[in-house]
Amino acid sequence: MNASTRIYIAGHRGMVGSAIWRALEANGYTHLIGRTSSELDLRNQAEVQHFFEQEKPEVVIDAAARVGGILANHEFPYQFLMENMQIQNNLIEAALKADVSKFIFLGSSCIYPKLAPQPLKEDYLLTGPLEPTNEWYAVAKITGVKACEAIRKQFGKDYISLMPTNLYGPYDNFDLKTSHVLPAMIRKFHDACRSTVSSDQFAVAAEHLPVTLWGSGMPMREFLYVEDLAEAVVFALENTFQDNLYNVGTGEDLTIRELAEMIQKIVGHTGEIIWDSTKPDGTPRKLMDVSKMTQAGWKAKTSLEEGIRKTYEWFLQHQDSFKEVKI
Repeated sequence: MNASTRIYIAGHRGMVGSAIWRALEANGYTHLIGRTSSELDLRNQAEVQHFFEQEKPEVVIDAAARVGGILANHEFPYQFLMENMQIQNNLIEAALKADVSKFIFLGSSCIYPKLAPQPLKEDYLLTGPLEPTNEWYAVAKITGVKACEAIRKQFGKDYISLMPTNLYGPYDNFDLKTSHVLPAMIRKFHDACRSTVSSDQFAVAAEHLPVTLWGSGMPMREFLYVEDLAEAVVFALENTFQDNLYNVGTGEDLTIRELAEMIQKIVGHTGEIIWDSTKPDGTPRKLMDVSKMTQAGWKAKTSLEEGIRKTYEWFLQHQDSFKEVKI
């Protein structure tokens, strides 16, 4: 790699893609290529093929995907399965035809079986049933991993897959209908602190009102600040890895209840947290074994509390673009 290497970042406007773009610029790369969804429909094979013929990227980083939380996966299973396969298959096939030298495919820890031993090792892929609440997205991502592995095996190309744990950070999705757990909590606690509820005699400050969260609060999750993932991608770009699949995370987790209490404190909400146990918990635990990535020479550096504070600061700077949730 050199500063003028032609690097195409698919999904460069999203939380992950934009972080990768900023990290590459910070590391001196000057020929970055990006297209918005209105400029290039990655679901359209002909459009993608034409784009590769015109732009001739030397490296492709696939950060494009249809993503969402439990609710979105439950309501739109076909779209989560089909659109993600279309996006990644078109990119991988076009890259192979264009003789792209390096392809970095980004997936998710949900590719691993629901009840796999903890922490999750790369070898656990396809050893058991998936978590039903996000299996559609997971199946799509598994096909991407195996496609890159097949190209690596058959054609000897440097195509690798990075599987990040739960991500959060600037440009996250804070829409309560489609967001993941961490940004959804930030949004709920924030909106509660800035509302009031009127009674017959007085108005009660909303920071003292309860906030309802899904599930029991007992599942354990690991979270990675998106800027750290971006640095991992730069590291993978600049180095040759021996295997095709690597977990990317912190190697540390906490309960959803502990996460909620941390976010509540950072946001400044002082009311009660009510756990709605009628809602699904999802996988009991998802902790990544990151030893392969550590041995390769990369390690996350941002603590969870520091990352949440940075994310909330970004949220406050952009809060005018978010509609208030009625309490």
